[in-house]
This record gives sequence, structure tokens and C-alpha cells, in this order.
Amino acid sequence: MQKFFSNRKLIIVMIAIIISMGLMAFSVSVRNSDKTPPLVQRFGNDVIGVVDRVVALPTNGVKNSFAAVSNLINTYEENTKLKAQLDDLAQTKTQVGTLQSENKELKKQLKLDKTLTDYSQINAAVLTRSPANWQNNLVINKGSLAGIKKNMPVMAGSGLIGRVVEVNSTNSKVELITTDNQSANRFAAEVITSDGTANGIITGYDQATSELKMGQLNSDAKIKVGDTVQTSGLGGLTPRGLFIGKVTKVKHDDYGLALSLEIKPAVDLDDFTVVTVIKRQMAGD
Repeated sequence: MQKFFSNRKLIIVMIAIIISMGLMAFSVSVRNSDKTPPLVQRFGNDVIGVVDRVVALPTNGVKNSFAAVSNLINTYEENTKLKAQLDDLAQTKTQVGTLQSENKELKKQLKLDKTLTDYSQINAAVLTRSPANWQNNLVINKGSLAGIKKNMPVMAGSGLIGRVVEVNSTNSKVELITTDNQSANRFAAEVITSDGTANGIITGYDQATSELKMGQLNSDAKIKVGDTVQTSGLGGLTPRGLFIGKVTKVKHDDYGLALSLEIKPAVDLDDFTVVTVIKRQMAGD
């Protein structure tokens, strides 16, 4: 009996070894085979594939959501930076334009300064210029505390624009040379010609042509287009030699006696923000 059981165990071991070797051989043959795997294996592969997709779907969704949020944040930050750069650029362009305009006007003032011999100057800025009185007057930011006095002439760039008519402590009113006020104190002027000078008065302004008018000329000098017109220095606080403009037209009346002129101003009388008040040097100054 004992011998039988020993043989039985041996037989079982042998059978197990044979089955194992058979399974191994079958596995190798299936692995090396180009044919479709058996139904069980295909079913298992399908189940595993479905499980992978089910697990991967929410994972990929969360991953893509994080990526989208990250891209959105980066885009927002870049957009904010670009807007800030555009704002800085616009501000810089505005500042450059303002500085260029101021620099241009200051250069004109320096050109004027080089001609100053018998008078000094006080630089000022235009505070207000009302559209309703655009042609008549404006207010500057200097007054008696800066040495401004009534009737002092005022220039912009290299050309005469008016005179002070009202003085306060910190500001002054300037009556423009273009005023239509009939009672205004008109400027005495002279025309420099090839054979002398011709004296007269600045009598008005033509808005249609943007030109000054000069009349009451008391000379037979031959005036031509292009001749220089300047202040004559006759009376008041206005010195001689302040540039007014150039003659553009010479006109006679119907009898050929009275003479009048049209003058192109030396400065654009509608476009200036910096002015120079002229202080005439008197004897003893």
C-alpha cells in the first residue's frame, strides 16, 4: 500500500510537469503566432482597453482643464502687460509732442533774445484765451510781482502780438494786435524800404486773410511787397525795432493819394502758448 501511494505521488508530479510544459509551449506558440489570439485572450484585452479608457478619460479631462486654465492665466498676464506698454507708449508720445512744441517755441524766444539791445524781457505762459474774445485779448501768468507794467509790448516767437492793458499781482491781460476794439491804443510802426522809412499806424486785422492793416503813412518812400514792418518806438513803452511782419500788398485810394498796406504777421497769431513781455530800457535804468 505504501509503495502504491509513492508511485501515485510520482505520477501526479509527472503529470503536473507535463501540463506545465504543455502550457509553456502553447504560450510560446501563441506569442509567436501571427494569427488572431484566442477568444479568451481577446476578451481580456478588450476588457483591459475599456478599463484604460474609462480611467484615462477623467484623468485627461482634468489634465486638459489645468492646461487650459494655465494658458488663460498666461494670456491674461500677457494682455495686461501689453496694455500697460501701450498706455506707456501713448503717454510717451504725448509727452514727446508737448516737449517738441515747447522746444520749438522756446527756440523762437531765444532767437528773439539775440536781438535784444535796448530792452529786457520777461517770459510768460498763456493762461486763458477765450474763444469769444479770441481776436481781442488773453491772460498771461505774470503780473506786477514779476515786473509787468501796463502798456508793455508782448511778443511770441520773433513777432509782436499785443500789449499789456491790465496788470494784477500774478497775472496780466494782453490786448492783441488783432483786436477789433476801435478805442484800442494802436501800435506806431515803420516800413523799412530801400530808400528810407515810412511811418504809420497798425489800424486793424483782416480775419479772412489773416493779415494786419497799416495806414496813415506819412512818407513818399517807395514801399514794395516784402518790405519789413517793425515798431517805430514813437511814444509809450514800446521800443523801436520789434518785428511785426512783411508787406504783402500796397494799396492806393481812388485818387492815388492815401496809401495803405497789408502785412503778413511774423508769427501765427492763432497758435502760441509762450510769450515775452518787453521791458523798455529808459534813461537811468
